[in-house]
Amino acid sequence: MSETPSSSYSANHPNSSESEQSLSARHFNVTEPVVAKRICFYKSGDPQFNGIKMVVNSRSYKTFDALLDSLSKRVPLPFGVRNISTPRGRHSITNLEDLEDGKSYICSHQRKMKPINLEQASKKPLPWQISRPVSARRRAVQLARQNEDGLGHRESRITTPKKMLVFKNGDVRLRRTIVLGKKNTQTFEAFLDYMSELMQYPVAKLYTTDGRKVPNLQALILCSGAVVAAGREPFKPSNYESLGYLRPAKLLGIGNRVYPKANAKSESEKSKKWNVSVLTSDVPSAGTSSKVYIALYGDRGSSGPIFLDGEKGKLFQRGNEDIFTVNTRNIGHLYKIRIGHTNAGNSPAWHCKEVQLLNLFSGEQFSFPAHRWLAKDQADGEISVELPVFQQGQPILPVAVYKVHVTTGDLWNAGTEADVYISVYGERGDTGSRQLLRSQKPKKFLKGQVRNGWFLDKVVIKDPITDLDYTFLCHRWLDKGQDDGNIARELPVTDASMLPGKKWKFRKGITIQFYNRVTRGFVCLYPDCRVDALGDKKNKYGLFDVNVKRRNICIFSSHQMPSLALALVSGRVTGKVGNACCELRVHLQPSRCAILESASYPGHTVAFNLQGKVADEATGYAGLSREFVVHVKGVFHHGAIILLNTSLCQALCLKPDGSCSGAGQQQQESYWKVHKISSGLCMFESVKKPRMHLKIKDDQCDGTGKGDEYCHFKIEKNLETGSVSLESVQNKGIYVGLLPDGQTKPVVNTGERNIFFYPQVIKFGREKPMGTSAAPEQEKKDFRASQIQPAKAQEPVPQRPSAPPPSKEMRNPQGGASPLPSDDEWKVSILTGNAGTEASVALWIYGDRGLTGPITLGKDNRKQLFFPRQEDEFQVKINSIGNIYKIRIELDGLPKEQPEWNLQRVMLQHLRSKKTLNFPANIWLSKNRDDREFLCELPVMEAGKPIYPIVLYHVYVHTGDLEQADTDCEVYLCIYGKRGDSGLRLLHKTGKPMPFQRGMVSDFEVEAVSLGKLQKVLLRCEASTKSQHWYCDKVTVREAESNSEYVFNCERWLPFMSQGIIHSEIELYPQEFKKNQQLKMQEANEGDWKITVVTGDFETAGTTATVFLYAYGENKASGPIILGSGKQQLFNPNSEDTFKINLRDLGQLYKIRIGHDNSGNDPSWYLKEVRLGRVVPVSAEEISLPIESWLSEDRDEGDTWREVAIRNPAEELLPLLVYEVHVYTGALLGAETDSNVYINLIGTRGDAGKRKLHRSKNNNVKFRHGQMDIFCIKAVSLGDLEKVLISHDGSGPDEYQDDGKTERELTANSKYSGKENLL
Repeated sequence: MSETPSSSYSANHPNSSESEQSLSARHFNVTEPVVAKRICFYKSGDPQFNGIKMVVNSRSYKTFDALLDSLSKRVPLPFGVRNISTPRGRHSITNLEDLEDGKSYICSHQRKMKPINLEQASKKPLPWQISRPVSARRRAVQLARQNEDGLGHRESRITTPKKMLVFKNGDVRLRRTIVLGKKNTQTFEAFLDYMSELMQYPVAKLYTTDGRKVPNLQALILCSGAVVAAGREPFKPSNYESLGYLRPAKLLGIGNRVYPKANAKSESEKSKKWNVSVLTSDVPSAGTSSKVYIALYGDRGSSGPIFLDGEKGKLFQRGNEDIFTVNTRNIGHLYKIRIGHTNAGNSPAWHCKEVQLLNLFSGEQFSFPAHRWLAKDQADGEISVELPVFQQGQPILPVAVYKVHVTTGDLWNAGTEADVYISVYGERGDTGSRQLLRSQKPKKFLKGQVRNGWFLDKVVIKDPITDLDYTFLCHRWLDKGQDDGNIARELPVTDASMLPGKKWKFRKGITIQFYNRVTRGFVCLYPDCRVDALGDKKNKYGLFDVNVKRRNICIFSSHQMPSLALALVSGRVTGKVGNACCELRVHLQPSRCAILESASYPGHTVAFNLQGKVADEATGYAGLSREFVVHVKGVFHHGAIILLNTSLCQALCLKPDGSCSGAGQQQQESYWKVHKISSGLCMFESVKKPRMHLKIKDDQCDGTGKGDEYCHFKIEKNLETGSVSLESVQNKGIYVGLLPDGQTKPVVNTGERNIFFYPQVIKFGREKPMGTSAAPEQEKKDFRASQIQPAKAQEPVPQRPSAPPPSKEMRNPQGGASPLPSDDEWKVSILTGNAGTEASVALWIYGDRGLTGPITLGKDNRKQLFFPRQEDEFQVKINSIGNIYKIRIELDGLPKEQPEWNLQRVMLQHLRSKKTLNFPANIWLSKNRDDREFLCELPVMEAGKPIYPIVLYHVYVHTGDLEQADTDCEVYLCIYGKRGDSGLRLLHKTGKPMPFQRGMVSDFEVEAVSLGKLQKVLLRCEASTKSQHWYCDKVTVREAESNSEYVFNCERWLPFMSQGIIHSEIELYPQEFKKNQQLKMQEANEGDWKITVVTGDFETAGTTATVFLYAYGENKASGPIILGSGKQQLFNPNSEDTFKINLRDLGQLYKIRIGHDNSGNDPSWYLKEVRLGRVVPVSAEEISLPIESWLSEDRDEGDTWREVAIRNPAEELLPLLVYEVHVYTGALLGAETDSNVYINLIGTRGDAGKRKLHRSKNNNVKFRHGQMDIFCIKAVSLGDLEKVLISHDGSGPDEYQDDGKTERELTANSKYSGKENLL
């Protein structure tokens, strides 16, 4: 036996927390010598476990059980260490005296040992061997490939040949049928080599058809008859089972049964009839009062539960035999049954003796001995049991005990007292619904306050046969009052790479830092391309800008030197100018860390040794660090909108009563706006409820703060966890903490995690506050509206370090003397008319380089302001926003007793220069009357005229024609243009109480100072329940004076979910279309033509696609010319759309081609006619080209293009021909394709355009291996054909071959000249 000596051992004390303690080589001076044995213990079946080196003597361990208890804490086994044996498992150790000095032993939790190869177990793995944690599934693969010297785990050998279908990964067309036998299943590695030769590409991994990895021969033998062969790429889902290729495999041991001919039945029988005989044991209280059911499972499916009904009170009594006849569908060859009961009645417990089945069609008999209790208070507590079919006295499938680990989420109130049930599905059926009744823990499913609802984190199921762990992630509520209200969820098996993480940190443009917990330093990239993990948080070389390439692959460029990026070259970390080696795949871990792996060379990761230097081949596994905590810069900038997450899906929120809870949803009600006071000091204002701040005062922590000093918090960043803690500035040492039920409470830092919050940025703010004209508690309710800026916004002006926090509190000059005015101080005068108000007034001021606002006027002395015929003055600070051109006034918090306010005038005066700006108003503002607005915009007046006019924008909101698309919630709109925005307006109209109904267009009016060319709109829907969600199709804005129309397509539900967060608002960008029905001749140029397109006059004739036109002349061709899109209200049914195009220098036109890109929800288009007329030079003659056909892939000829010849007076009209195209797919391996194939025919008279080969005349499935397909292309005569261009779009699963090109030019061969068939 080969043993592995070690120079370092440990003396393990049962009560010590030390895991290992180095011993000196010298002898101890003791009165009585103690015999010490140096032993190394390994884990059963795990060669990756490095072993526990211990010194065992009579002082450290009095008994053998004490040694087992100590090893149980150090060797990760499900039920602790219960057995110790020699490495080959031949001899079991039962006492301390049997242990020999210097030897190695195997620990196991069961009697059966799994031997390991000690030589391999003692070796340290190389860095590329540990690019990810070693899972149970991976260990199974490693064990399967160990067969050296007979010491490794022997592969399972197949004794009966088995037929199996093997698919190529991602390509169901490439498949091979093989027979598993002794020759090709000597080892799993040999089988992979055999498959590589058969499939003609390197096979490195096998998967089941639903994506689970097949790690060894044992798992391969248990597969259902089909596997997927893959290289190093991940599993690619496809229709492996739905195309008729996969037929259920026969189970081992029953595939070769021979039945009497008299009883033989066709496999196509639709139903089967069975006699079921159930024997109840003759033991006391063996009968049951419950309803009993049975389920039959075969290789073609299952029968489902069948209740065995009869006369009540006489069935399933002690010593009885009950016989039933049941009908099932054809389930194929039977391999197991499940029998159980409903646990109902006064005495539900049942002792089942045996179940017997007789197939009445085939005469085949089955016997299933049970001899066990089915009762919650007996045996294992199960009320159902599965029994396999026996063949020659042995079960054809083993009965496995699956260990189910259920993890309740780490959320407040996540636990439950409800009964929990689980049903597990596999390739061979399901387990049925089982109650999770008995746990090793005294109380199940606990976290925080216990209730009926439950937050499930994940379920892990261990397969004892294959030794694989299957993880099923949930991270959702099972609660009628939470989430979507469902209390049952279907969980697919989850790959480790799908673990949720902080994906928001890896968005384009974000600047991040990578912190290493082991080296306690940040990753830094220096100008000489050197990289280490020793930087401090202020090191300028430790900042990286994120550039997302695709999915989770990013390039991390140095913020200081943008040309350099982190790269992995030959497995080592360095700096490189951006190329393929700089592309890193981000793996987010449950520990909130990230692992960076090379996208080009999987397995190579960014790693450092314990000294913070780049890891090399000499770095052992224990000395390797490759996980990084990601810190984002700018999280707490002024004006930022953030979430303070308390778990993966919960956040700190403000409740309606003003209290705060850490159990809120990660939605808008949990958004907080950051007000930066100074470096590291911030206030947090609720976005949902403005003017309510997080505060700690009088031993209370809630959200009722008013923006005073009790709302000031110091941000304490925790580098190790990526979290922050909020320490009160007014109460030093007191933090915002969470109680077990999630409620906030002022606490001291005791090292617990209840003060940790994980910030997530929803919208980044500014590095330094902009403007000093309004207090944080006085800003606008809607955070989007408060951040509206013109296109040319000015850079924020830095504040002096010695200056106090910027205050936006207004002062009435009548209250006292003012100091010498500065350059940014202005006086605001507001003159009230005949009706005053007690409401607060919000003011926005717009300049050509920025804006400031909202500025709340009248917050403190509300009763003394805005009286009838009174002028009120306020002093404000306005940082440089350029030349002021408009203001906006809005009523805020209007009381019911003051329904209206008559505003006469607003005046701004610069205190230093005395420059005065006048804004005459004389308007009424009201929040309680539908015919009056609660805000208005006023332009600056110069020489009695406004510098910009007030424009009335007509807004048309299209609600989709979908089920439940309408809403009764309030909808808001903000219009953005080159000159600022309109502010957020509530869309309402007098006399129309029910807008936003299904399929309806609601029209509104928005009056604002001219915004110039419109750039976007912000649409917001305040829906509190799912039934109030609204589907908006589009928004159209028309400016009547300039006859301009802007179409903003939406086509989505509001609110909507993105990256796990529900958003109630969306920004829409325009597809501008200016109506030009009557072309202005004075604006025409030489070569201009008028094109009129006539769409059919029935309801479905219109299209949503984009329409293109090609024109062909004797000199040259022109195109593609984009005429427009159906999304721009063009090409509607029974409409004529007119366009002006320039066809200069084309010469005499001889044909046009018109078509569309097949985009949108309803692209099919019935084109009636196209008319052409020359504009310059003017011609009265109009060319009329009738079409009268569908341009659609699913109608008529299946073509989205039409060609029409134009008559030339000097020549004959060119004929319209049908070209028959024969496409021959090669007979090479993998020659077929599922991609879209296109062809362009080119002749002496132009080309036919790029046409999609959509319908094959002779085959239902196109472009198969060795197949010839026939297509028809209709085009105006091309003359003699010279060449064709054929291409595909690469949308199929095919891999790149040859030179990687997807388009080829083929020259005509005169020997095979084609014929033109006259239409």
